[in-house]
Amino acid sequence: MNTKQNSKLSQSNASTINSSTANSSNSEELLVVKNLSVSFIQYAKGLKQLNLEVICDLNVSVNSGEIVAIVGSSGSGKSLLAHAILGILPSNAKVTGTIRYQGQALTTERQKVFRGQEISLIPQSVNYLDPLMKVGEQVQNTIRTKDAKQLQQQVFERYHLSKEAGLLYPFQLSGGMARRVLVATAVSGGAKLIIADEPTPGLHPEVVAETLAHLKELANQGCGVMMITHDIEAAMKIADRIAVFYAGTTVEVAPIEDFKERGEALRHPYTRALWMALPENDFKPIPGFQPTPTDLPPGCLFEPRCHLKTAECQCKKPEMQDLRGGQVRCIHAT
Repeated sequence: MNTKQNSKLSQSNASTINSSTANSSNSEELLVVKNLSVSFIQYAKGLKQLNLEVICDLNVSVNSGEIVAIVGSSGSGKSLLAHAILGILPSNAKVTGTIRYQGQALTTERQKVFRGQEISLIPQSVNYLDPLMKVGEQVQNTIRTKDAKQLQQQVFERYHLSKEAGLLYPFQLSGGMARRVLVATAVSGGAKLIIADEPTPGLHPEVVAETLAHLKELANQGCGVMMITHDIEAAMKIADRIAVFYAGTTVEVAPIEDFKERGEALRHPYTRALWMALPENDFKPIPGFQPTPTDLPPGCLFEPRCHLKTAECQCKKPEMQDLRGGQVRCIHAT
């Protein structure tokens, strides 16, 4: 790609990322996850059954026309949330709590109907593409109408993929083209809710910008977007709100405007520590480690690492509360 094309692409991406989105306060409440818990039945020695809870009392919502970024370290429950919404957890999983889509419970039957159509996943790896099938045919397989080929070509055109690109196999695509095919696959069924699972790690900065621009464009067109990521910096470029996960639960949901300066506007000590650990801030690591599901503290899950902890923090896990235009799970939040 020459310099002129690079410049044109950068200008296009910047225009899309900076364009306004629907006001979340006026948009439709698309997805509501409340008090979600996910556990797995496992067997120990002597065939003794163990119930391993990996997500507990997790809360998050996504409105139409809104991008909500889900951030947190590995093992915090981000991808498991996506699998619970899509109904693709393994058979030994037990799910409690509520997941509502467009105001109605997202039952197993509704998940089967909506999965890949109204609710679609953009996976984190291009390895999800079938290496033995041309990418155009793969997209056509997600379209449940007679004019699948025509619609596939329209979607490709929308994401700057040529007609000839549909005749290629995944290994023949560049990283940027493969990412665009994944986006095209996700939206070809007319999705209203897009779940993008780690869409940017390991990509060239230009491809990252292009991917973020596509997600912003989807939100501008009225889709709700859940972006699962480790990258707060990428999330800040397009998200309306950021939900922070820790050890399988939500500790804070904050509007993007609160992620600034020294983190004074943030509510939870973990969120502030995460913010200040970024290279452009203090680059100060958070002491200690996130607990594993087999070794959770009895009270606040962040208590062993928290500089604000008191005896009360060790007794009971705090409830999620509304505070200053966001939500937080901390008894010391002000």
